[in-house]
Amino acid sequence: MKPFYTVASVELGNTTTKCILMTTNLQTAEIFQIDKEIRLTRDVRPPKKGETTFGHTISGTALTQQSVGELVADVLTTALKRSRVDIERDLHFVVRSTGVTASFASPKEVGNMVKALADGCLLARVPPRKMTASLSPDNLPPGLRSFTWLKKVYFDGAVASSLPPASTEVVANEMEGELVTAGIKGAAKLTEVDFRNPAMTLDFGTTLAGRVTDDSYPYAKTIASFAGLAGAIPDALARGSGLVNPNSGCVLDLAAPPLRIESVINDEWIERARSLIRVERVPSNVSRFGTVPVNMKAANESNVVLIGVDVGTDGSDLKPLEQLGAEITEKGGVETLLSTIDRTQAEVVQRLLTVAESEGLVLEETSLGLTGRSVTTGNKPQLISDTLHLGDGSKWTDSHQLLFVEDGLAMGAAVAARCMNSMGTRHNPMGGRKGDKCVMGARMKLQRDDGDKPR
Repeated sequence: MKPFYTVASVELGNTTTKCILMTTNLQTAEIFQIDKEIRLTRDVRPPKKGETTFGHTISGTALTQQSVGELVADVLTTALKRSRVDIERDLHFVVRSTGVTASFASPKEVGNMVKALADGCLLARVPPRKMTASLSPDNLPPGLRSFTWLKKVYFDGAVASSLPPASTEVVANEMEGELVTAGIKGAAKLTEVDFRNPAMTLDFGTTLAGRVTDDSYPYAKTIASFAGLAGAIPDALARGSGLVNPNSGCVLDLAAPPLRIESVINDEWIERARSLIRVERVPSNVSRFGTVPVNMKAANESNVVLIGVDVGTDGSDLKPLEQLGAEITEKGGVETLLSTIDRTQAEVVQRLLTVAESEGLVLEETSLGLTGRSVTTGNKPQLISDTLHLGDGSKWTDSHQLLFVEDGLAMGAAVAARCMNSMGTRHNPMGGRKGDKCVMGARMKLQRDDGDKPR
């Protein structure tokens, strides 16, 4: 048996709550999935008497610290038991994240949700030490100590060689963007793709997350972040079909035909969807975009471009999309609806890229990584690969790399846990620039020089 580092990624999303067990071969940096437990977040128990509701999902499901804790504990315990992973012996780290940000007033308030996730992990009997970074090799299991660089470097906040914005309050789901970027870099280790900086990553969960990094060395800077609606768009189209719950239904509830046949799509439907969906640089005078809290002052101070997706002209009004979904289903059936959803989401990706390019964010070596249920399913990967283009009309894939990853956030949890414990592989680096060497030597010099500065 080779040395493996096993991490549980616990995520509470607007649509799904997951526990995904990932393990990394510390000699090759390859990441493998052990098991996955998924629940629909809408099935969380309702608040009990005396409990305080501190948030809601986009569809309005009420959340309390106790109900979230119980759901997380159940999901985590189920995955561990089924895979026979012992918490004390086999599990090395637990990373918690949330995409539920719609009901919060500011990015800072998301910390309450992360605390509820921690309560759930404690309820599942995860020791606190397995949720925090190690300060010394002695805090790691004996079999892993030879793979850590903690004696030479310390964790300084850079995950997979990328620094977060100077202010972490730019967007409420900034942590998702960080994990997704790290996860796509980690997933690339199972391919021939060198997905290192500079990079652009997009996570199409119910809400949009992701970031753009530059080619700075040894750490890339975050020069842009993404926020707004993603899977909520096809969910709204699906709710209009009459085939799912009109209040809490999502596109995952649609029963796709056993043999999916690409339908002839009315271009007028695509144009109507396009006219309803806004993809733009987030205006400086807003505090929320696509239901997600944003801090434009922090974005400007951090020199971060914030690009968002929203529906409607004065807020996230999904009713027109539901009406469009009803019309498509009535005239073309579920196959046509699913094909229209694929085209619509591919268009959103194109528009995001166009805005990023117009803002000067796409460099010569920039790679694009995509993850999330509403961009990796159906025929979307093929459509995007075939049609995504740059401003000069050339295909993206003629000059830039394109990578689709399932569960990028969970892979990012595995990568982040290793970064927090300084478990890099110099001969197979994940950090640094494309085609460049490992950044370990540069990190050591940077931290040594920083330590010599007067304080």
